[in-house]
Amino acid sequence: MKLLCVFSALDMRYGFGCTASWWQFAKGLYELGHDVIAVPYFGGTIESPWWRAYPNPCQYEGQAFSYAKKMFGSRATSTEGGKVGRVNKALIDAWIRPKWETHLSRVLERERDVDAVIFFTVPIGHLRGLPTRLRRQFDVPFFYFDGDVPVSLPRFGGFASGFRVYEGADLAEYEGFMCNSLAGADELKEMGAKRVETVYWGADPDLFAPVAREQDRDVFFYGLGAEYREEWIRSMLAEPKFSMPEISFAVGGSDFGDTLGPVSCIGRISAGSLRSECARSRINLNIVREAHASVYASATTRLFELAAMGSCIVSNPAEGVGEWFDESDHLVTVKDGDQAIAVYTELLADPSRRRAMGEAARQRVIECHTHRHRAEDIARFVSPK
Repeated sequence: MKLLCVFSALDMRYGFGCTASWWQFAKGLYELGHDVIAVPYFGGTIESPWWRAYPNPCQYEGQAFSYAKKMFGSRATSTEGGKVGRVNKALIDAWIRPKWETHLSRVLERERDVDAVIFFTVPIGHLRGLPTRLRRQFDVPFFYFDGDVPVSLPRFGGFASGFRVYEGADLAEYEGFMCNSLAGADELKEMGAKRVETVYWGADPDLFAPVAREQDRDVFFYGLGAEYREEWIRSMLAEPKFSMPEISFAVGGSDFGDTLGPVSCIGRISAGSLRSECARSRINLNIVREAHASVYASATTRLFELAAMGSCIVSNPAEGVGEWFDESDHLVTVKDGDQAIAVYTELLADPSRRRAMGEAARQRVIECHTHRHRAEDIARFVSPK
């Protein structure tokens, strides 16, 4: 199939949580023999061996929105309520949407035989009416992949730093929706989606392969901010560090506020250095945001990445984690800070158990959760019946 894919971003320098997964999805589709055409919704275009690229028609407008978000948070990008909302809606209706419609129309006209258009976690409300008109013109189906469920759903309100993607959206315009959450899929149906399928995250086992490094760090966590997981960061990092001063803890990422206590933050971890940082650590943490943890089987990328790298994983409780991994063989779940301290103590004293957990978790990824498995899921969903 020839697939026109509009990704939220392709440049990993912006730090969007899904970008590395979009690369892996596209790589998997390419390896399965599909022709991937990529367009970024935010930032500049990037070529790769796995897709052909077209530019972002609103690159500079996106940068302006980014500056507004940094200054005022998500209310600066809302299209509902107040003067700011009315101005944003007018700009989108009169400028952003028409530019995107013209651009995609030209791409579809040039490519001629596109089998499906897939939007990957872009603000769907910005595009209202576009799928209907372009479908009529080019006889091509439109699909949407939401990788931020359940946080993106209206009842959660989205991330404070991002768009409320469903404001003004008409889900019935799309042939189908894919999302990363089993329970969240039911909510998308209630919101008007005609057809919904859960497509979990996965990991490229070659990209996220174990590497040999001296393990000079005890406990490590990497992530994008503390939002929706402040208490668990305190329980699994700050409190244990106070109680275990002899144990080394570190965090990679940013925007953790005052949740880390005495734990050092080493800053943003690039995609190229992630394997090495995790390999240095005897225990790697999977701290799931409360929204994902409470909505059954809402997958996050970190768990699959850590498993693919053969890490020894300790996680906070997450409903439905057994859909992907066994809590006894592949990871350990802790219910509070005291149990985290006990588990860290046990695992740090037992290198063979840590190694066995990591090897078993990686094997599960290879069997069930690679980037090719997810690409197969996507291709199956959008292929003509």
